[in-house]
Amino acid sequence: MKLLEQLIQVASPSGSEHFMKQFLMEYVSKNAKKWIVQPKVIEGDYLQDNLILAFGNPRTAIFAHMDTIGFTVRYQDQLVPIGGPDVETGYKLVGRDGLGEIQCSLREEDGNLFYKFPRAIATGTTLTWNPELKVSDDFIEGPYMDNRLGIYNALRVAETLQDGLIVFSSFEEHGGGSVPMLIKYISENYKVRQALISDITWVTEGVQHGKGVAISMRDRHIPRRLFLEKILNLADQSGIDYQLEVEGSGSSDGREVHFSPYPIDWLFIGAPEDNVHSPHEKVHVKDLSDMIAMYQYLMHSL
Repeated sequence: MKLLEQLIQVASPSGSEHFMKQFLMEYVSKNAKKWIVQPKVIEGDYLQDNLILAFGNPRTAIFAHMDTIGFTVRYQDQLVPIGGPDVETGYKLVGRDGLGEIQCSLREEDGNLFYKFPRAIATGTTLTWNPELKVSDDFIEGPYMDNRLGIYNALRVAETLQDGLIVFSSFEEHGGGSVPMLIKYISENYKVRQALISDITWVTEGVQHGKGVAISMRDRHIPRRLFLEKILNLADQSGIDYQLEVEGSGSSDGREVHFSPYPIDWLFIGAPEDNVHSPHEKVHVKDLSDMIAMYQYLMHSL
C-alpha cells in the first residue's frame, strides 16, 4: 500500500491535476525500467495537464482520471464545492496559501459551506480532505479512493502491459472536458477503438463488498451491447470474480467517450466503495485485487 499512500498525499482537485501528473511522471521514470515494456510518455502543453503512456502496439486504452473533489475558498470564511463532495460539519480539510500550511475543518449550515480556521485563508485557495489512510486485512479506508485506486490499478497493470494505452485524464469530477481532446489524439495517432474506464463505483443493494470487481452494464449512459457482451465473455473465461452493475444515474469518463465523434467502444469496470466522496471512502481489498487481475486479463485478451 506504499504507492497508494503516496497517491493519497498528492492533492489534485479538478483544475490542479498538474500535481498528480508530475508525481506520475516521476513514478514512471523511476519504475518503468522494471516493467515488461517501457512505455512512450506523451505529454506537453498540447495535452495540458493530461498524460498518456503508450505500450507496444495499442488496441485498447485505459482511462483513469487524476482529479478529485474538493473546495475553493470564496470570501471571508465561505467555501464553494469542487465536484460533489459529501459535506458534514467537522470534516478535516488541508491546503496551503501564501501564509503557509492550512489544517482546518468544514462547517455546513443550511446548505452553505464554511471553514473554521484561526485566520483568513486567501481567496481562491483549494482545500482537500486530510490524507489519512487506514488499511486492514479486508478493507482500505480513506479519502479519494475515487480515483486514486483507479490510478493505482492502471499503474499495476502497466507492470505487465505489452500493448495498450494508459490515459490519465482531468476534470472528471467537475463536468469533464479533457477526454474529447484525448480521444481525438489517441484515435488519430493510434487508431484505438476500445476503452476501459478505471474508476470506482458504489456499493448498492446489487453490488456488495467482497464479491468482486463491478462491471457496469449501464449508468446514465449505455455502452454498446456487442462490446459489453465481448467483455463479459472474456470475464467469464478469466475465472476472476466480478459483479454486474445496472444504474440509471452517475457517469464517468465513459460519458465523454460515448459522445465522442470517434467510434470507440467503452465500458466502466471498477471496485465498489462505501461513503462516496467523503473522507472515509471504503473499498474491500479483494475487490481491488480482482479489479487489477481483470484489467490485466482484458488488456492482454482484447
